[in-house]
Amino acid sequence: MTAAARAGRPPLRIVLCDDERMVRTALRVILEAEPDLEVVGEAATGAEAVPLVRSLAPDVVLMDVRMPEIDGIRATEQILATMAEAPRIVVVTTFENDAYVYEALRAGAVGFLLKRADPDELIGAVRLVARGDSLLFPAAVRSLAATHAAATAPAAAPWIARLTDREADVLRLMATGLSNHEMSERLGVGPQTVKTHVASVLAKTGSRDRTQAVIAAYEGGFIMRNT
Repeated sequence: MTAAARAGRPPLRIVLCDDERMVRTALRVILEAEPDLEVVGEAATGAEAVPLVRSLAPDVVLMDVRMPEIDGIRATEQILATMAEAPRIVVVTTFENDAYVYEALRAGAVGFLLKRADPDELIGAVRLVARGDSLLFPAAVRSLAATHAAATAPAAAPWIARLTDREADVLRLMATGLSNHEMSERLGVGPQTVKTHVASVLAKTGSRDRTQAVIAAYEGGFIMRNT
């Protein structure tokens, strides 16, 4: 039993969005075997997903990136644009190197999972994003962002000059996928100090979360200029 269950806290509420019933059923079976996780709704299309998520207000949404009517990217955008306290959205895909995944991350998804992920990875991912962390796979994000940046060849973003040296260090470490605790140990500062720097980085890059900040770092030329 997890610490959350032992403490009597309510389970994390999850909505599954996938056009394949068998996929939704498999995900439900895996997740609901855990006492601290509860699937509260399912949607087979993006058009179904948006109003369902708005009405249920779950903690986490597992969103298939490719669905009929409205795909996972548009559904993610609409959910995040219309909910004051939006859920954490993780997109689910078959292929790691997928332009759809990149666009979903840019739209505000906090990370992605491959459909071939094992049960422990799935469960761990849900718990991770529910507590506010991003589900980053640095090598995959680097590959996707580098491809996009190469295609657009952007000029250096103006926010780069506004970063302090420590904020720049934090952003570089964020791009490697380190958690706040890991960055605290690496930089030799307290966790609250790291949290403050992360918040400042998000504000300066105009990002909703850590995932978007890392994408901004690649697209804005920060990573390319500093690695």
